[in-house]
Amino acid sequence: MSEVPTAGEGDFLPPSTHPLLRVLDACTAVLNAIGTLLIVGVMVAINSDIVGRAFFGHPISGVPEMVSMSIVAIVFLQVAHSLRLGGLTRAEVLLDKLPPRGRAGLEALYCLIGAAFCAVLFNGLAPLFERAWSRDLFVGAIGDFTAPIWPVRLIMLVGTAALGLQFLARAVRALCAAATTHGRAVQAGA
Repeated sequence: MSEVPTAGEGDFLPPSTHPLLRVLDACTAVLNAIGTLLIVGVMVAINSDIVGRAFFGHPISGVPEMVSMSIVAIVFLQVAHSLRLGGLTRAEVLLDKLPPRGRAGLEALYCLIGAAFCAVLFNGLAPLFERAWSRDLFVGAIGDFTAPIWPVRLIMLVGTAALGLQFLARAVRALCAAATTHGRAVQAGA
């Protein structure tokens, strides 16, 4: 089995050798694949709605509601995979000027802060999920189309947890890169 290609030379993504990192990366890839399938489903729903409106004068009920909920779900399903591959937007002006050990240390700090933000986000989303679940909240109009909100809120929780874990995994990888870089520098100086 081949390794997933890494984003760039400066990204600290050595091959995942620890079993926990492999499981995390596999789960993140599955979430990404589900997000991709959801994109295809949204495209089919939108095109079917357009065909129904144009040729039959009858739109499909609930397409706007499902699309709006799906967009949120897609983002949360795919963001952890984007982080894993180094695809999140960021400025590397400062990082490019640092020595390898400093770069790895700053990367680890960035990832730990990202994980902390994910923990805050998770704690903020948990009550929203609980309320949607316990009160059976829905979108749409009764008699026309209704869909429960809790599945999207659950996806938001799972996506946030996956993103936080990927931030922690990147922090570990960056710290290992810093230690390896430091070890090489010590050996070279000896």
